Amino acid sequence: MEISGKIIAVLPALGGTSRTGNEWKKQEYVLETHEQYPKKVCFQLFGIDKIEQAGIQMGEELTVSIDIDSHEYNGKWFTNINAWKVERIGGAPANPITPQSAAVSFTSEAPNFPPPGPADDLPF
Repeated sequence: MEISGKIIAVLPALGGTSRTGNEWKKQEYVLETHEQYPKKVCFQLFGIDKIEQAGIQMGEELTVSIDIDSHEYNGKWFTNINAWKVERIGGAPANPITPQSAAVSFTSEAPNFPPPGPADDLPF
């Protein structure tokens, strides 16, 4: 499913350590659609690498591909809207998050980024 609109809020990042000792981080964003009756949708990116790769900023116009998932806990239902691809409107995707790149990686190697050029000072 895709949804397009403007980022109107970047919520504080949340993180912690799982029961197995792995660290995790998620970032939530609020997107407002451009329909006759605009809707506000809060979606999340899970994983520090995906958050940094997307580089979402306040006020950006985006098209976000999402999955909706609900689960039950103690008799209550909770719904998550998880982004798996982020594209800037009017431009190519900025380091798209694809299902293949969303796979969990357990390597401890640091990424090998090329040195920035004079016009490449943006993080995406």
